[in-house]
Amino acid sequence: MTTSHPKDPLVVVLDEGYGDTKIEQAVLQSYGANVVERPCHGNAADVRRAVAGAHAVLVRESPVDAEAIANMPECRAIVRYGVGIDNIDRAFAAARGIYVANVPDYGVEEVSDHALALLFAVARRVVSRDRAVRSGIWNVARTEPMYRLAGGTLGLVGYGRIGHAFHRKARALGYARTLVFDPYLRDVPEGVELAEIDRLCREADVVSLHAPLTESSRHILNAERLSLMKPTAIVINTSRGGLIDGQALRHALAAGQIFGAGLDVFEQEPPGADNPLFALPNVVVSDHTGWYSEESVRDLRRKAAEEVARVFSGEEPRNWVNRWERQPALTHP
Repeated sequence: MTTSHPKDPLVVVLDEGYGDTKIEQAVLQSYGANVVERPCHGNAADVRRAVAGAHAVLVRESPVDAEAIANMPECRAIVRYGVGIDNIDRAFAAARGIYVANVPDYGVEEVSDHALALLFAVARRVVSRDRAVRSGIWNVARTEPMYRLAGGTLGLVGYGRIGHAFHRKARALGYARTLVFDPYLRDVPEGVELAEIDRLCREADVVSLHAPLTESSRHILNAERLSLMKPTAIVINTSRGGLIDGQALRHALAAGQIFGAGLDVFEQEPPGADNPLFALPNVVVSDHTGWYSEESVRDLRRKAAEEVARVFSGEEPRNWVNRWERQPALTHP
């Protein structure tokens, strides 16, 4: 890999949504970068055209596939605005000597806050009670039982930055135990008990998902594991929709097999208006907005652009996610 940054590099921002590119431009101005925004709305063919000739790409949800990567022979870095990187062909990028990086350390407080908000909304039936009162219905407590959170068992699937932050906040609710399933967790935090996923599902009163979506974690909450849960159990997902088998969850909720679910993410986003989960009164949903605050947006944009700046400076990205063990077969001239 060459260590000198390209002259007047083209940095393509795929997908609009942040209003402008001022933050990215400020970070990259010392490199003479031309930062341009090219909305693609998830269309792979549009992405392939938009990235042609780019020296770096900043991307949200649109797919950056092998054909798109081949269209930018001088590209040095592809950086995901966020954590998930399943929309980027990381292996092909590695073969071309292109760094792929993400931004895993933004929105931690926001997502953990949102998970807690969904927990309260489901456990205290906030949404259904709001609708009832607006319709003139009052004092229906015993017809819709609620259960105390304090003294129960908290179950966390994944214990990275967000899982840890959620645990820190949820401890104040008075949970007696916290069970964690995380195959990558090496040091067991104080107040945490490691558990296999099936045991966690059997014993937890709340199962909150904070794991990345991989082949091994896809549908980690399937019909079998949902059937293990208590009828008073609550499922919270602010991570990735694919962690849950949506059809199995709908069945479990409709049958009263579990108490309720709070979902900020779905397998297909945006979900269709006819999604059967929307008809269930024991589900609270939001629009994958757990990560958001004005502060987190600024952090995200700055940190993503800083990864590009590191690569242009001849450094490795701080959050390099497609590491290669040997010199890539195809490198830049």
